[in-house]
Amino acid sequence: MRTRAAEPNPSVVAAAKQVTEHASTLAKLKLELLRLEVKTKSTGVGFGIGAALVALYGLGFLFATIAIALAIVVDMWLAMLIVTLGLLVIAGILGLLARARLKSGEEHGRDNGHG
Repeated sequence: MRTRAAEPNPSVVAAAKQVTEHASTLAKLKLELLRLEVKTKSTGVGFGIGAALVALYGLGFLFATIAIALAIVVDMWLAMLIVTLGLLVIAGILGLLARARLKSGEEHGRDNGHG
């Protein structure tokens, strides 16, 4: 004699199929959304890289303009030397500031028990 519990209810089977279909559709939609987000972000990163490159060229032309303006007062070689030394001094200062920040970050990490 068969028990009633052994036979699956047709409405339960239909509901299970429907849940499976919805889960599959949801997974596909999530993958599509992820693909669109990656495409949008990669386009934004590309524009950002382009902007940084153009800004770098602009900075180079700014320093060239400074050297040309100095050349009105002093010889061209001296103007170029002054601009170059000024850039090296700025780079050195920035390097020292970065080193100090990194060292202070290491000390804070050790104080918190994370270092």
